Amino acid sequence: MYKIAVIGGDGTGPEVVAEGIKVLNAVSTTHNIKFEFEHFDFGGERYLRTGEVLPESAPETLKKFDAIFLGAIGHPDVKPGILEQGILLKLRFALDQYINLRPIKLYPNVETPLANKGPEDIDFVVVRENTEGLYIGSGGFLKKGTPDEVAIQEMINTRKGVERCIRYAFEYARKRNKDKKLTLSAKTNVLTYAHDLWWRAFNEVAEEYKDIKKDYAHVDATTMWMVKNPEWFDVIVTTNMFGDIITDLGAMIQGGMGIAAGGNINPEGVSMFEPIGGSAPKYTGQNVINPMAAIFAAQMMLETLGESKAASAIEKSAVNVITKMSSMSAGKMGFGTTEIGDMVAKGIA
Repeated sequence: MYKIAVIGGDGTGPEVVAEGIKVLNAVSTTHNIKFEFEHFDFGGERYLRTGEVLPESAPETLKKFDAIFLGAIGHPDVKPGILEQGILLKLRFALDQYINLRPIKLYPNVETPLANKGPEDIDFVVVRENTEGLYIGSGGFLKKGTPDEVAIQEMINTRKGVERCIRYAFEYARKRNKDKKLTLSAKTNVLTYAHDLWWRAFNEVAEEYKDIKKDYAHVDATTMWMVKNPEWFDVIVTTNMFGDIITDLGAMIQGGMGIAAGGNINPEGVSMFEPIGGSAPKYTGQNVINPMAAIFAAQMMLETLGESKAASAIEKSAVNVITKMSSMSAGKMGFGTTEIGDMVAKGIA
């Protein structure tokens, strides 16, 4: 029995989460896994109704679950940043979800903007540090609103935070067992303090993983090679901000936000899984949004929970459905949102 906290969120979030749950219920029947879902109304509508972004008790409540399944956060009537910082970032920090895991995988019949590249070329994973760096919120203003204004945003990196992220990435490269290569993506030539720490930790931890080939690329070079030669990468480990940027590039080369999923991982605690595409409020209630990213997020959740066979069954069925779809874009898929969920659920074996 797995207890899953469900946060449908805003816009089309509840719609895609519903299809993910549909698929999880299907796999529960075929693989003898039981789920208990509990829904939480955190998001824009709750904030507009109550003025509360996230109850103080929420992190402790969510720690009691085996995983969190998130739809999307972002409401057109709420100022940008309020929900993202008050829900997403707060939960990542409070639940110590120090890894953001983003598979970048091109599936058959999915169009990539990269010429002459196919599924055999685009199949790597980005391990992003998720609770430190520039996103920790350390800094402030001096003389705000005047011509002499100063804004300071500090990048905070700890040895513990850097090392545990790098170690996770080495372990993941070993478990993935593909090219067994780990690339550190940083900016050691300019960020000579923070990224010197990353460089030293990377090389020191690498001594414990002689079976993994270590590699390095400046982050600007990483973006170039992701476009020109994505097949060079197996697993990339990087900082919070750089990871935020390169994973969105990765989503585009794998076919768009409609198919990209991610996990906010605490290997020792509760992790949160989500589609990457956002709330897409203009498509709300139209049954046209692509639920594949949410379905792949459900697959990632099962993989992380140790249910590898069930996760593989979801991926296999989803890929079969993808080959029948006209496009990954909303409204152009050839099927409605619920139809795609039905098809994937029916194909679970």
